[in-house]
Amino acid sequence: MKNRVVAEMQTTLLKPVIKLHKIETCPTQSPVEAKRYCCEQCGKSYASVGSLKVHYRIHTGEKPYSCEECGKTFTQTGHLQHHKEMHTGEKPYCCDQCGKKFTFMSTLKQHKIIHTGEKPYSCDQCGKKFTHSASLKFHQRIHTGEKPFSCEVCGKSFTQNVHLKSHRLIHTGEKVYSCDQCGKKFTSSDYLKSHQRIHTGEKPFSCEVCGKCFAWTGSLNIHRRIHTGEKPFSCDMCGKCFMKDEKLKVHQRIHTGEKPCRCDICGKCFNQSGTLLKHLRIHTGEKPFSCEMCGKCFTESGSLKSHQRIHTGESSLSTVSRPKPFSCEICGKCFTEKRQIQNHHRIHTGEKPFSCEICGKCFTESGTLKRHRRIHTGEKPFSCEICGKCFTESGTLKTHQKMHQRIHTGEINLSTVPFSCEICGKCFTAPGSVKRHRRIHTGEKPFSCETCGKCFHLSGSLKKHRHIHTGEKPFSCEICGKCFIDKGKLKRHQSIHGGENSLSTVSHPGPSQLKRRKLKTTRTSAPSSSSESSDD
Repeated sequence: MKNRVVAEMQTTLLKPVIKLHKIETCPTQSPVEAKRYCCEQCGKSYASVGSLKVHYRIHTGEKPYSCEECGKTFTQTGHLQHHKEMHTGEKPYCCDQCGKKFTFMSTLKQHKIIHTGEKPYSCDQCGKKFTHSASLKFHQRIHTGEKPFSCEVCGKSFTQNVHLKSHRLIHTGEKVYSCDQCGKKFTSSDYLKSHQRIHTGEKPFSCEVCGKCFAWTGSLNIHRRIHTGEKPFSCDMCGKCFMKDEKLKVHQRIHTGEKPCRCDICGKCFNQSGTLLKHLRIHTGEKPFSCEMCGKCFTESGSLKSHQRIHTGESSLSTVSRPKPFSCEICGKCFTEKRQIQNHHRIHTGEKPFSCEICGKCFTESGTLKRHRRIHTGEKPFSCEICGKCFTESGTLKTHQKMHQRIHTGEINLSTVPFSCEICGKCFTAPGSVKRHRRIHTGEKPFSCETCGKCFHLSGSLKKHRHIHTGEKPFSCEICGKCFIDKGKLKRHQSIHGGENSLSTVSHPGPSQLKRRKLKTTRTSAPSSSSESSDD
């Protein structure tokens, strides 16, 4: 009877899809050891036709056994029986080492290997060891290149069936695994487990160097680079290296000029989402950083830290006493932050990676380029709330506002200006102004030109002088396009075109122009007076 059933299975079920290859058994093999039936698709052989039939379901995708509770289907009845035990919630098998419970005895046996550390299965190609034979089998496919599981939609192949199942969800869009805490859904159970650590606070991955713990292995691997100094992501434009791929992507926007983060309110664009977030606070008025002492709020954490020094009594100049662990190997100068030394190195290397797209001038820092662009655009984004005066730089605005604090608020009046020159008695509202003024008396010229050696009282005068050597003419006439070295020459040129602006510049000469005219008139009048006396 049994032989007849087997014969019927051969003729009715297997014949249309596969051809059975009967393998001659070795005389020394027992009937159990003999594998007489071979799969035509993958070449795997089995001892019985029933085993071959079950195997062939891998290729056909047939799953004839389904669960009445959840509808999940299986290729074998044994797998269905194991699955049913999950619905009961019963876990009769307990680990005597850690107390963890399991639904199946086989899962408990695999778990116990974690405690023993035993890895009995080793790869004959690379020697890597594994705790389970299945893990070794999956690993060996790396060497053989075998990917037996392929997607019927896009044809992509995988080494494991579980990877194929996860991949199929991309096409279906199905997210079967949901978080019981927040309801978020995921395509795989691994993604769900990883997500749940946000709620539980579990951090199972610890750094062996400093002991810091992480929720994900990826975060630990990135953290290890702090200790090793590894920076695997390098910029193909300037060669700068980064620890993270996303940091490199943000950096490359400096070279490409890409600014994907756009403000919906004013249309201003930024190359980083963090910079956009700070900018949005200008429109919303949000000040998330508050002082615990007085309750004053700030838009940035840096501004809060500076403010807190008022309460602690720490001087703003105390940054000098802060540790400076980063030193330049060329000149020995020390810095508090790594970013500062990176910018400093460009002084020695001469590297200027940030270039102006209008005039081509290059700069060592992106902030300097940003300020330089305002020369061309005429933009003055920093305005005084009291008098409405606008400035190109925030530092100049702050200095200006201090004057209002002392004058407009009535704290002091102009007759008692606190900063005065001890030589000539001239008064100033800012200490920097009196410092610059003293150089007139002392003759000090601390700013020297590296090309010709000429010295100047002010850094601004040196910058203007450098244009002679570089040939740069950043100030252009909007009417005829002619370019000039400084703004004063541009204004005098504009008088040629006429108009209201030109009359105002001619009728109101600056102090330096008046001084030059006075000297000119005294020089020309001297010889004429002497000639008149000789005639007499």
